[in-house]
Amino acid sequence: MNEETDALFKAIKCCRVCESELLAGANPVLTIDDRSKILIVGQAPSTKVHLSGIPWDDQSGKELRRWLDVTEETFYDPKNFAIVPMGFCYPGKGKNGDLPPRIECATLWHERVLAQLQNVKLTLLIGQYAQSYYLGEEKYKTLTETVRNYQRYLPTYFPLPHPSPRNFIWMLKNRWFKDETVPVLREWIDFVLHKT
Repeated sequence: MNEETDALFKAIKCCRVCESELLAGANPVLTIDDRSKILIVGQAPSTKVHLSGIPWDDQSGKELRRWLDVTEETFYDPKNFAIVPMGFCYPGKGKNGDLPPRIECATLWHERVLAQLQNVKLTLLIGQYAQSYYLGEEKYKTLTETVRNYQRYLPTYFPLPHPSPRNFIWMLKNRWFKDETVPVLREWIDFVLHKT
């Protein structure tokens, strides 16, 4: 990674802007490299990821790598994937799972990060928060509709549901996602990683 990107990465890792609001404390988790070909914009780290400091180092990450049909080695090579969540730190528990990502992160850092990722050919928008932020009025009323109409956003964005085990019921109700969308997603990932 170049010096400017490295300096930005270190600045984000040291960010403590909302630490007083985080019960688990601040531990920004991300991966960036100016050579990255694919950008993954997720929600926020889980408790496991917060503790390990490794993006997608949990059950959701295993499922995401299955969707993408990539090995851990490929996934964690920053020349392949930049991983930038909407919230860099674990936001804490809510009534129905984790709290939403803190809004400060995207406002403070995303534009600066994107300026460093000039080689990104495809951005995966995982979950409603990433889709709302990046697609704005172009997204559909529901995540399901947005994901179902993924072709509309290509070749720039590929919207996806969150691969959390909590979304098991969504997966059962929307079998088209794994049957029809995931194969296309894999084609795009393979093309960007190996043919661009």
